[in-house]
Amino acid sequence: MSQRAQDLGIKIGHGVAGPLNAITDVPGVRVGHASIHADLADGRSVRTGVTVIEPRAGQARQSPCFAGVHVLNGNGDATGLEWIREAGLLTSPIAFTNTHSVGVVRDALIALEREALPADDKALYWNMPVVMETFDGLLNDINGFHVKPEHVRQALQAAHNGLPQEGAVGGGSGMICHEFKGGSGTASRRLPADRGGWTVGAIVQANHGKRASLLIGGYPVGRHLGHIHSPFTPQLPHPGMGSIVVTLATDAPLLPHQCTRLAQRASIGIARTGGGTEDSSGDIFIAFATGNDGLPPADYANKGAFTTPLQMVNNDYISDLFAAAVEAVEEAIINALLAANTVSGNGHRAEGLNADQLLTALEQAGWRA
Repeated sequence: MSQRAQDLGIKIGHGVAGPLNAITDVPGVRVGHASIHADLADGRSVRTGVTVIEPRAGQARQSPCFAGVHVLNGNGDATGLEWIREAGLLTSPIAFTNTHSVGVVRDALIALEREALPADDKALYWNMPVVMETFDGLLNDINGFHVKPEHVRQALQAAHNGLPQEGAVGGGSGMICHEFKGGSGTASRRLPADRGGWTVGAIVQANHGKRASLLIGGYPVGRHLGHIHSPFTPQLPHPGMGSIVVTLATDAPLLPHQCTRLAQRASIGIARTGGGTEDSSGDIFIAFATGNDGLPPADYANKGAFTTPLQMVNNDYISDLFAAAVEAVEEAIINALLAANTVSGNGHRAEGLNADQLLTALEQAGWRA
């Protein structure tokens, strides 16, 4: 099992992680992966998959969450975000996949939810699932369209509330981060009881950044890692191409505009690892809050009461949640790097960043455990 940042004594920020140091420390949140790793007879390599994040136990449409989104750089795509901007509600699971599989994953989420509805459900059904992407076309045969509806089903069936697998798994299977193998990573922060006691968790699909710019805990380790074989060859696009997508979850009772403010802070976590400056990167973030129960279902058949009682975190206390989000995103990126082993595909190779390499670079940069 790979080591994570906290296992190596690398302290990110001042906050305290939850028990799992993962997005699943937020009660009710579950994560599942479906990975597709294969070498085809014609020489093509398949290194891709799907990751799903379920905001609550059960169908999200029956128990929506308040949510908000933020785009740092729009060289990417995501479905379902316009309704979140308009209504402030997340009514579906969130899925991560590759750039050319957004459509099939979206359609599969709709079909699977329809399949799960009771036969006597008379609601006027609609769904605009959230599907986010990063580009894995260097290691993966992205134009082979290998992600199928059954992989979405597998990811949903695999969803659990334990520590999610990290690295080259699920949607992160073929991703490259700071010119090392990247992919999926997660982390969390839990506020002290006298500051609300809430948890903020992050999960990232990291496929961005240049090696020379990599920072760990503020230390410029990237400049000490240049001797490690680069996955980029002269015929590949310039280093730094790619994207990062982030999901933030919290059990704090945030309203939609507060969720948007939380999502914005993912930008700072990315910047603290040396990312967020590339034109070719799609940096898209979503934050949801489970702290308000009993929001109306996402249909027009069960209208219920005219109003819903709500709670909200007062702005006097929201800064702690912002800081927690920043640290969780920063550490999630580092965990993605540490978890990902070396992966080759389609004539390219992305080296995994192992713990010894990172610790040596940190010491060269002036860090002491």
